[in-house]
Amino acid sequence: MDTVPHHRIEELRSERIAIVPHDPSWSERYSELEAKLSRSLPDDLIQRIAHIGSTAVPGLSAKPIIDVQVEVSSLDRVRREVVPIMRDLAFEYIWRPTMGEAAPFYAWFIGRNTKGERTSHIHMVEPDAASADRILFRDFLRINVEEIARYEDLKHRLSSAHPNDRAAYTLGKTGFVMDVLRRAKLQRS
Repeated sequence: MDTVPHHRIEELRSERIAIVPHDPSWSERYSELEAKLSRSLPDDLIQRIAHIGSTAVPGLSAKPIIDVQVEVSSLDRVRREVVPIMRDLAFEYIWRPTMGEAAPFYAWFIGRNTKGERTSHIHMVEPDAASADRILFRDFLRINVEEIARYEDLKHRLSSAHPNDRAAYTLGKTGFVMDVLRRAKLQRS
């Protein structure tokens, strides 16, 4: 049920990266996804649904893919109960590691439009420091316009350097993300 063929992972990693200017409709698309997930998933499983990633930051250019973090009380239940629901909603399911190739793992669902282009990523996780950091990163960028410009520039450079290598693109952003999180945590304390 959780095994994804190696060639499929390679196909996903090599899909073209396109950074586009911020689109105000992204927040509406998120709201529609949140409503669909709230209607479709077991109420007692969901702890929080949040818009994360660059499309959640007004003014920030991004890949036009809405990232949704769904914090759940049990990933075992997600694997048993939610995977069939999400597949019925036309999402592709991947059981993937949070960082690199090692545990912890989480349930990742990819939504696509009729052209086959990615439109959404649903990240189902049990709440932890990483899920809190994704929201902290988003919130920090929302109130620090100068960081938006720096991040946008980095994303454009990385997408040009690695247009078909999502792993290299993501790895290239790690230093920036870690620096922002460090400063956000200092500011919070």
